[in-house]
Amino acid sequence: MIEPRRRPLVAATLAGLSMPGILRAQEAFGSRPITLIVPSPAGGGTDYSARLVAEPLGRALGTTMVVENRTGGNDVVGLTAVLNARPDGHTLLCGYCGTMAGRAAVGGLGSIVPMRDFLPVGQITDTPQLFVTHPTVPVNNLREFVDFAKARRGEVTYASAGVGSMHHMGAELLKLRAGIDMLHVPYRGTGETIRDLIAGRVQFYMNSPPPLTPLVRDGKLRALAVSSNERHPGLPDIPSAGEQGYPDMALNVWFAIYAPRGTPEAVTRLVSAKLDEVLADPALRRRAFEAGALVAPLGPEAMAQRLARETAGWAEVVRAANISAG
Repeated sequence: MIEPRRRPLVAATLAGLSMPGILRAQEAFGSRPITLIVPSPAGGGTDYSARLVAEPLGRALGTTMVVENRTGGNDVVGLTAVLNARPDGHTLLCGYCGTMAGRAAVGGLGSIVPMRDFLPVGQITDTPQLFVTHPTVPVNNLREFVDFAKARRGEVTYASAGVGSMHHMGAELLKLRAGIDMLHVPYRGTGETIRDLIAGRVQFYMNSPPPLTPLVRDGKLRALAVSSNERHPGLPDIPSAGEQGYPDMALNVWFAIYAPRGTPEAVTRLVSAKLDEVLADPALRRRAFEAGALVAPLGPEAMAQRLARETAGWAEVVRAANISAG
C-alpha cells in the first residue's frame, strides 16, 4: 500500500493556540452532537468518506457525530445549511472537490464562494477516479474506448452528478485531451447514475472507486483505467490513464471536512487534530483501502492552497470546453 504524505499530529496542529482556548473548545463538544452534513445523496463518495470518520471522530471529540444527507440544488442546499448554522463547530460539511472546486469554477454555486465561505479543517481521502463502461460497450481499456468514441462522434453518452462535478469536469478534460466528443447526461446523484449505468442507459462514467469497485468485481461494470499516471495500489489489475497514453488525466477525487466561516480557530484546529488521530488508525485505513479509497490527511493551510490551485485549474477547463452553469 502506498502511504499518503503525513503531517505532524496534534502538537503541530494546535501550535500557537492558548491552552484556555483549546480547553474551551474541548469542553464545548461535550454539550451536544455534531452534525456532519453531506450535500449529496447516500451511496456516493462524499457519503462514504463522511461515514468512514463520523463515529470515531465524534468519539475522539467526546460526543457523537451524525451524518445528515442534505441534498438538492447541485449541493447548494447542503452548503447553505452549513453556512446558516451557528459557527461553533457543531455543524460541519463533508466537502467534495467537484463541488468545492469544480462547481465553483463553473459558477454553479450561486453566491457561495467556497474559498471565502468555508474554513478547511482536514482532508479525509484523496483517490484516483475509476473510469468504467457498461459491459455491452465493446472495449477493454481507455485506448479502445477513445477509438470507439472517435468512430461515433457525439453518440457516446457519459453520466455525471451534474454540471461542475468531477464526473463532468473529468469527462470534459478527457474530451479535450483525447479529441473525442461525447453527450453529457447529468443526474442528481451517484445512486441514480449507477442504476442507469448498470441498465445500459448511459455508456461511460468516472467516480471514486468505493461505489464502483463492487460492481466491477461482479461484472456489472467494466473498468477501463484509473485517472493517474501510476496504478492504484488497491486495484493493481486496472491500468492507469498515464500508461495508456494520457499522462495529463490525473483526476484525483478528494473529500474533506470544512467548517462555516466565523468558526473559532481553536475549534477548527481541535477538530483537525482529532481527525488526524482518527485517520492514523490502521484498521480505518485498511477498511478504506479495501474499498478503493486512499486515506490522505492534509491540514488546513495545505487544503486552502489546494482548493485555490484546483479552482483556478478547472476554470481553465471551463473556458476551453465552453462549459456553463446553466
